[in-house]
Amino acid sequence: MSDAKALPAYLVRRYQSWKATQFAENEAWFKNLATAGQHPRAMLISCCDSRVQGTTIFGADAGEFFIHRNIANLVPPYGPDGAHHGTSATVEYAVTALKVAHIIILGHSGCGGVDGCIQMCSGNAPALEETNSFVGRWVDILRPTCEELLSIEDPKLRQTSLEKRGVVASLDNLMTFPFVAEAVKDGTLSIHGVWHDIGSGQLEMYEAASDDFVKV
Repeated sequence: MSDAKALPAYLVRRYQSWKATQFAENEAWFKNLATAGQHPRAMLISCCDSRVQGTTIFGADAGEFFIHRNIANLVPPYGPDGAHHGTSATVEYAVTALKVAHIIILGHSGCGGVDGCIQMCSGNAPALEETNSFVGRWVDILRPTCEELLSIEDPKLRQTSLEKRGVVASLDNLMTFPFVAEAVKDGTLSIHGVWHDIGSGQLEMYEAASDDFVKV
């Protein structure tokens, strides 16, 4: 038997409020979503961080975004080894089944996963180096990029730089997936990288031509 408990009372109250207001006012739309299936125009890959809500930032309604969240909004390189690959599976489904027109990687300020990678690469987080650390092995994806930036002395600048370059690394990794590269080449898919400053609300987007982020 599972040890799962009943939902906390405050969540039950919030659900009941949503059902009585937002759902009730848009019931026809939700019924349409249920019967017609999902047809999102874009996939959003963002961090698990509770402060980052991509649908809020972009003002999205239900059905608009196919969403995947993971530690540090990372995309691993293509690796068809028969193991479990949650992020790769969502990318595959988004591109080959849902035929999304856009994939957006959303990075953010103060990312704990990015900081963990910095600490690990600096030798300050031995627990993350352990083979049984799921977080450590996941942020290994970012290790090559992190090692290139460790020489930045200012901690805040180093953190922000890795948050942004991590987005670029994930964009590069996306292109190692054959079905992504083919869709991009055909012009049916475009990939985008953005970085969000939580405190100021600022959004910056990656420009490949300048290899830099510019304010939106």
